[in-house]
Amino acid sequence: MTTAEFDPIDKPTSLERHLADHLDPRLRCLEICAGAGGLALGLERAGFDPVLLLDNRPVACETLRANRPAWDVREIDLVDFDPAEEPKAYDVDLLAGGLPRVKGTAAVNRTRSNDVELGLFRAAIELIYGVQPRAVLFENVPDVVTKDAYAPLRDFVAEELGHLGYKHEWFVCNAADHGVPQDRAEGVLIAFKGDGLDRFRSPERLLDPPITVGMALGESMAAGGWHRAVEWAAQADRLAPTIVGGSWDRGGADLGMTGSKRAWARMGVDGGTIADAVPGPDFHWDPELGREGMMPLTVDQVAVLQGFPDDWKIMGRKTARYRQVGNATPPPLAEALGLSIRAALLAE
Repeated sequence: MTTAEFDPIDKPTSLERHLADHLDPRLRCLEICAGAGGLALGLERAGFDPVLLLDNRPVACETLRANRPAWDVREIDLVDFDPAEEPKAYDVDLLAGGLPRVKGTAAVNRTRSNDVELGLFRAAIELIYGVQPRAVLFENVPDVVTKDAYAPLRDFVAEELGHLGYKHEWFVCNAADHGVPQDRAEGVLIAFKGDGLDRFRSPERLLDPPITVGMALGESMAAGGWHRAVEWAAQADRLAPTIVGGSWDRGGADLGMTGSKRAWARMGVDGGTIADAVPGPDFHWDPELGREGMMPLTVDQVAVLQGFPDDWKIMGRKTARYRQVGNATPPPLAEALGLSIRAALLAE
């Protein structure tokens, strides 16, 4: 079996995406909690260049610098960042961040407190005072938008933004609608200074039907000479379940909680670990044998399912690489959101 036997995936296209690398004028953004750069990459494609990117994890900063040496990346906690010391951050076109995941209902009873994530969310809102961006884009779990438990947080956001003269909107969008082979709902906060929100239009759905796991990973599954890659890809005919990066504080890398692991098992994939390499020619695939008869995915394959390009380097050891990828904003979704924000800003 050779990789040439797989047809290439037709990537989502539009006039805006075709022109994304040549958008003029370029707009300026400040990105916080930048992570592996999924949001920054998507915004770059949408015509936004970062004046600064902030993250408190050394390995994430290493990833950002490895891919974009010209970016000004700062290893710093968000709560310690003082925009008064960085004049270039003032009055940027966009303040953006894929904020650390505020816990969903499935994780409420776990031992680690939510105070850190909520504190960062509040610090991000308060940063608007010092930066005064024209627009704001924050991404988080969809529960922040839809669940009553987070109403106090939404009320806090409404009060703070109202004081500053921003109009805002919460909504949920799915990365699968924008070329990502994964059922990944994202909660989004958009805000504009003045009346910019009146010109904002949520990104339109691009793909129906969406890209399946088999379409996305068939070629890589064959790359090691595994002769059943075509057969596997044909039955992996659905979206990936939501990929969860997991906690940096405990455990190894896997593809999520029990429900996600069951969904992966139905595609013949072991979701309980991350592989070092794709299957070789002698791999015996037999899901009826349980985990030993299923192949796990590699970090690079998970990155494909998150919408990262093949040439995007993720630095660090395997678990750290997986955490970065799993916690990232999918670049195609970030691009779609960025293009919509850009259109609203330039329509002033």
